[in-house]
Formats: sequence, C-alpha cells, structure tokens
Amino acid sequence: MNYFQGYNLGFASSFFSSYMDWFHGFNCSLLLGVLVFVSFGFFLLLDGVFFFKNKKVEYQFGELLCSVFPTLILLMQMVPSLSILYYYGLMNLDSGLTVKVVGHQWYWSYEFSDIPGLEFDSYMKSSDQLDLGESRLWEMHNPCVVPCDVNVRFCITSGDVIHSWALPSMSVKLDAMSGILSTLCYNFPLLGVFYGQCSEICGANHSFMPIALEVTLLESFKSWCNFNLFD
Repeated sequence: MNYFQGYNLGFASSFFSSYMDWFHGFNCSLLLGVLVFVSFGFFLLLDGVFFFKNKKVEYQFGELLCSVFPTLILLMQMVPSLSILYYYGLMNLDSGLTVKVVGHQWYWSYEFSDIPGLEFDSYMKSSDQLDLGESRLWEMHNPCVVPCDVNVRFCITSGDVIHSWALPSMSVKLDAMSGILSTLCYNFPLLGVFYGQCSEICGANHSFMPIALEVTLLESFKSWCNFNLFD
C-alpha cells in the first residue's frame, strides 16, 4: 500500500485522518487487485473463444464465483469502514468546548459559546503584513485556537453564500450554509498550526479565504482566552 502514499493525505494530523488515509490506501490496493483479476480473465478470453468450454468450467459454478467474489470484496470494505464510522461516532458523544464558525464573504467568524464574550473575525494577512517564515495566502490575523486532547464541537453556518470549512490534514470538510447549523465534533491529538481553505466557490475572493487552526496545550489555551477577553 506504500505505492499509493503519494496520492494520500500529505500529513495525517489526527487519529481519524490517519485511519482515513489507511482506508484510502487499502481501497486502492483492493481495486488494483480487482483490475489485475479482470484483466487476466479478459486476456484468457482473447486466447480462445471457447477457452472456458475447453476447460470444462460449468456456467453454474462461474455464476457462483461472480456472486461470491463481489460479496467478499464488499465485506473486506465493510469491516474497516464501520470501524471508522464507530470511531467517529465516539467523538460525537461528548464535547468539552463548543465553537461556532460563521463563513462570510470573505473571512471567518469564531464564537466560543462556552466562554461569553470571546468572539472575533479571522482575516487573511496580505503579503505586506507577513512576518519572516510565514506562508503567503495561508496566514490569518486571528487564527482559531483550540486545546489539545479535548473534544471540540464546531457549529458551522454561513452569513451569506455557501462556504466550506475544510482542513485536509484532519480529513475535515463541512459546508457552511445560511440558515443551517451543521455540527462536527473532533479531537486534536497534535500540537501545531494547521491550515485549510474554503472549498466552495463563494465569490471573487474565494481563494483568499484560508483557515488557520492552532492546537495548543490546555493551560496555554486558558491564557489565550484571558488575553483576548481583556484585550
């Protein structure tokens, strides 16, 4: 499955995204095996029109194989698929922090429902505002900060057109639609700053609407909250 690593996520930043990454490689390997099997059968047919009659293969047995093999393939996909769904369901059982995400043209707003008064807008930094080492078209003035190893519930909606809150390294992508509140629970096991971007074509400045999510320690998160509340 290492052959497909170049087509997978660039870097899986959570347990859920690493499972999704593995499942993608597993499916690609499975499909490659099916392709090889079908191609082999096709070339055997090209070898002679009456190949199967010469080998005395009964049609009933062939029909049985054509029913059993697809069933086995579906079972091989079902077991890891249900495991991933079960793991994702466990994350949705409880949450220690709720963050409301609102998409606008063309910036994001964050409201921490459990911390009254903590809300802010997040705009992309222009090229002349970047510090040394920062990435162009990715950095935000006010990135969203969440604690590590805490189930965070994101309530995502839009103030105007359809947006999409997407973090590829976390395997997170949820549409933000006006009048609809979509929820997503997630646990972030790694510290760092993770970037994403609106993945719906939401207007002229669609490509200038990135997402920056900073995952920090719980104590650092409390200090950040106090700083922003009294700023």
